[in-house]
Amino acid sequence: MDKKRKSADFFRGIRMGIPVMIGYFACAIALGITASKAGISPIQATLVSLLLNASAGEYAFFQTVLTGGTYIEMAVLEFVANARYLLMSCAIGQKTSEEVKLHERLIIGFDLTDELFGASIAREEKLTFAFYLGMMTVSIPGWAFGTLAGTLLGNVLPTVAVIALGMGLYGMFLSTVIPAARRSKVLFFAVVLSMSCSLAFSLLPVIRELSEGFRTIILTVGLSTLFALLFPIRDKENGEGGDNA
Repeated sequence: MDKKRKSADFFRGIRMGIPVMIGYFACAIALGITASKAGISPIQATLVSLLLNASAGEYAFFQTVLTGGTYIEMAVLEFVANARYLLMSCAIGQKTSEEVKLHERLIIGFDLTDELFGASIAREEKLTFAFYLGMMTVSIPGWAFGTLAGTLLGNVLPTVAVIALGMGLYGMFLSTVIPAARRSKVLFFAVVLSMSCSLAFSLLPVIRELSEGFRTIILTVGLSTLFALLFPIRDKENGEGGDNA
């Protein structure tokens, strides 16, 4: 890829990452408040957000510190909370352009979040490193400085405001999924089914006792396998497979 195309792709990534940055900043404020309650300093909390780009993983970390948990407990919680990224890495690897080098793939893996994953999968073209780097350039500071703002604000913000800020991230994630679902009936059905199953899992007596991370893994593997078998993506080169439209 020439420099002109890389530059254009980089700025497309920045434009895509701006709404993600805004959502991250708002959501991370609530995370920063949790860090403040755990006795973690603003600088420490900001460094955690710079090095651990995962809301559930960070929340588990801060909660373990708050409750005085052990290192083993923390390690297990982090594995459970972040295990879904193993599946997401496999999925995004199939979407990534062959031109992306190994060290670039490792950088992408460092900031593989739900929202950036959704934006990458919804992209019609192959995923390039320049595009993903553009999203990272704006989204990582948004997450880190949102955490910093939360630790500084402490308990100044009312509970209602904190909840509203956190809900904005869910709306932002839906904005990356809905356009793609409108173009594909199969994808629309997959989204509706996954949301319905997720709700059921949170209500069923036994399954609801599992951690959110394990429930996500079960749903991801189960539904992905089901739709891969029922609606395989057509191979553009040899025309094999079913139609996914």
